[in-house]
Amino acid sequence: MIPALVTILGCQLAGEVISRGLALPLPGPVLGMVFLLALMAGFTQVRDLVRPTAMGLLGHLSLLFVPAGVGVVAHLDLLAAKGPALAAALILSTLLAIVAGAVTFTMVAKWTGVSDE
Repeated sequence: MIPALVTILGCQLAGEVISRGLALPLPGPVLGMVFLLALMAGFTQVRDLVRPTAMGLLGHLSLLFVPAGVGVVAHLDLLAAKGPALAAALILSTLLAIVAGAVTFTMVAKWTGVSDE
């Protein structure tokens, strides 16, 4: 388990160092995940080493959301005061994202000639 965690965290560290060192707009953990994927695709030993530990982490992934839940409960008064504005912002941004996705899809379909019109 320790070698697997060292591999996972080493890839994350490498991604973080490269992302910050080169001032990339890509988060370090995402870059580290790409490194880990490349390692697992290239070396079956790495895949076999990491798989059991990764499955164990995924099985307990919900525990990582506990701090966020505690933060919400700790600031319930603030959430009550700003809740309606927050709800409106979430609903509006979701609707705008759906509309933007639909318009983009329609425009790309017309440009590529896939449109049924």
